[in-house]
Amino acid sequence: MSDISNNPVESKKYPFFIKATVILAGVVILCFVLHLLSSVLIPFAFACLIAILLNPLCNWLQHRLPRGIAIFCSILLAIALVGGLLYFLSTQILAFRETLPALKTKSQMILMNMENWVNMHLGIATNKQVEMINNALHERETNIGQTLSTIFSGLAVLVLIPIYVFFLLFYKPLILDFLFQVFLVKHSLRVAEILGETKTAIQRYVLGLLTEMAIVSALNSIALLALGVRSAILIGVIGGILNTIPYLGGIIAIALPMMMATVTKDGYTVQLAILASYLLIQLIDNNILIPKVVSSKVKINALFSILAVLCGGLLAGYSGMFLAIPFIAILKIIFDRIDGLKPWGHLLGTTIPEVHAGVKWQARWQLIFIRKKQRAAEFRIEEKHHNKEEV
Repeated sequence: MSDISNNPVESKKYPFFIKATVILAGVVILCFVLHLLSSVLIPFAFACLIAILLNPLCNWLQHRLPRGIAIFCSILLAIALVGGLLYFLSTQILAFRETLPALKTKSQMILMNMENWVNMHLGIATNKQVEMINNALHERETNIGQTLSTIFSGLAVLVLIPIYVFFLLFYKPLILDFLFQVFLVKHSLRVAEILGETKTAIQRYVLGLLTEMAIVSALNSIALLALGVRSAILIGVIGGILNTIPYLGGIIAIALPMMMATVTKDGYTVQLAILASYLLIQLIDNNILIPKVVSSKVKINALFSILAVLCGGLLAGYSGMFLAIPFIAILKIIFDRIDGLKPWGHLLGTTIPEVHAGVKWQARWQLIFIRKKQRAAEFRIEEKHHNKEEV
């Protein structure tokens, strides 16, 4: 007992089940807090990404303008770009509204055919189907107040994000000073490396993602225009935006043009052509655009990318899905710089070893066992020889 108390290193060691329980409880509490504060943390997280993205432009303008004016001009330029995109989408939505009467008529015909098919094959009467649909619509009407509150909260977020970005850029020296002071001086180089790699990775990721979104939107629109799909540009741009969700967005984006073609076209030729076109675009995206355009120092493997996206969606919807990959990338940068967490960083990465560590250790264990047997055999021989000499 006295030996344990006198050794501070030994006194800090705990059994594995205690460590695992504490870590699991910490993860559960962290996820609960993130979900509880998502309405505050999600806008702040987007503001951090935008601030990191605008930082080079802001630094360039600060050499020519006062600090506050340079930050304001950077944010104003970003708002102008987003406003131009929203204006373009609004013009496409107005053009889409002109086709609504024809779409409504065709949708009613398809709905009637579906009702007849369900009645014939599943035995659910038409009036029962109409009652189920009306109940669903009634439940939506009762949630109008919640919908309006969601819209107003979204507008409040759009106002808060530029304010967050302004203060993050304005107080950047103070924040960096805090990050360096909170750690020991001997860790300052490692902190600087983590901050530098994080900034570079996020800038490359977001810029590459925006470029990829523009290229995929253009390819989608060209393919849909060639196939004669209505509102091709609007659906193509929406598909490009959905493509920013890794691995899952591209699958969801295929459903939109296929639904439009089903409503506006006869037969299934156009749907098959859309499916083939989108699969070709996904091949181009996965094999050319992502490696070349969205290239980054931080590589996250597909398994944990999908898990991160799904968990982010559960925590904060589409915003959480978009923020999941940058968050995992930051975690990997931190894990790679801390000795005790390097295995976790290796697990998140894309480097697959030809032979895993267990095989290497097994070879070492076999070598150790052989040496032990040899030493045991040598010891027995020496002991026999010693016994003969005594006799």
